[in-house]
Amino acid sequence: MLRNIQLSLWGLIAGLTALWLFAYLPLTEDLSVIVIRNLLAQYSGVIGIGAMSVAMILAVRPVWLEPKLGGLDKSYRLHKWLGISGLVAAVFHWIVVNGPKWAMSLGLLTAPERGAPPDAGEATDIATIDSTLNGFREIAEGLGEKAFYVAVLLIALALIKRFPYRLFAKTHLFIAVAYLVLVFHTVVLMDFSTWGQPVGIVTGLLLLSGTLSAVLVLTRQVGKRRKVAGTVEEQNQLADMNVLETTIRLDDGWKGHKSGQFAFVTFDKSEGAHPFTIASAWDARDPRIMFITKGLGDYTNFLPEHVKVGAKAVVEGPYGGFTFDDTSARQIWIGGGIGITPFIARMKQLAKTPDDRPVDLFHTTPHLAPEARKKLTADAEAAGVTLHIMVDGQDGFLTGDRLRSAVPDWTSASVWFCGPAAFGDAIRRDLATKGMPRGAFHQELFNMR
Repeated sequence: MLRNIQLSLWGLIAGLTALWLFAYLPLTEDLSVIVIRNLLAQYSGVIGIGAMSVAMILAVRPVWLEPKLGGLDKSYRLHKWLGISGLVAAVFHWIVVNGPKWAMSLGLLTAPERGAPPDAGEATDIATIDSTLNGFREIAEGLGEKAFYVAVLLIALALIKRFPYRLFAKTHLFIAVAYLVLVFHTVVLMDFSTWGQPVGIVTGLLLLSGTLSAVLVLTRQVGKRRKVAGTVEEQNQLADMNVLETTIRLDDGWKGHKSGQFAFVTFDKSEGAHPFTIASAWDARDPRIMFITKGLGDYTNFLPEHVKVGAKAVVEGPYGGFTFDDTSARQIWIGGGIGITPFIARMKQLAKTPDDRPVDLFHTTPHLAPEARKKLTADAEAAGVTLHIMVDGQDGFLTGDRLRSAVPDWTSASVWFCGPAAFGDAIRRDLATKGMPRGAFHQELFNMR
């Protein structure tokens, strides 16, 4: 599914590039500095606003796109790279637009002569629209530059991992405002003759979809129909592992979930929603849902203190495509640290509805409390899963060789990984070099930034 993210990103850029070339080729013979500047400004503008528009569409969490991208976690990864791509294109656009002005101020370039205005007697409805848009040109340029600076700052903050998630979530909303300003900037300043070309039509559709998405974001309508209220019913803290199990009884409205999916949970409106992997199987007769969280230096550190039994919560979801659905003869699961969570949910589901396929679960962790080991072992036995626990300081680290030794017929299995990204990438590359079929490795990219 990572390949789908790359194909989607480069496919968008390549597609817009092809449409732009179709509109502008063959190029005029008079390729002066200003002509080249205008061409590059139009091109970088189309790529930048196109990437930002798709990123804005993904921001509303469209469920219909999840199967195509492999889950919301993959959608968010694409959203991130579209934002970065849009930022790069916008920076290039800013340099191209201002470069000639800087060169003129240094005396390196002579200001071009302005052409004569069009004959008023030849005015048409289309010419009138063009003229009207030109009347907003100066405003669009000024607002567009300010929106560019705001977008640069907000995207930079989004990429800084130490910037608190709650502040990131709140400041990130302002990108929708900056985007709407850039839509106005694009409508006014895009070469008017291209609006009737395929590149203009596609850009227009992206702008319309992105604008509607931005409005949904700003009016806080995202995921509204997928939200259900609930009450914290039980909490169990494993202090020596800094892990907290929270069980919420849900009110009516939850559509159910599959093992391995996640949800956004709000315990405090001022803090906002945080994504957590679901660690329980679904039973409509007993509408409870459990989350296992580990204190990682952010909001999760404060959950034991601020979330008590009886507290109200809002759960939005479910999301994600890490659902163990495939046709392989067997499965291999790898849960690194708190990445064990989706596998706990799956084992609880298998205990209720068994699957004949053999499953091997490798749980690697720096430390495992006796209580946690006991629960994990019981879940594995009830689900018929072969459990391999590897505590770093005692058992060493999981490698491709150790996995292949433990599961000799591993090539007939699909591999499901949840844990540190670098660890997953290393295992995937190792197995790929030894003959793992393409598409057999499934990795949860549980990172919303």
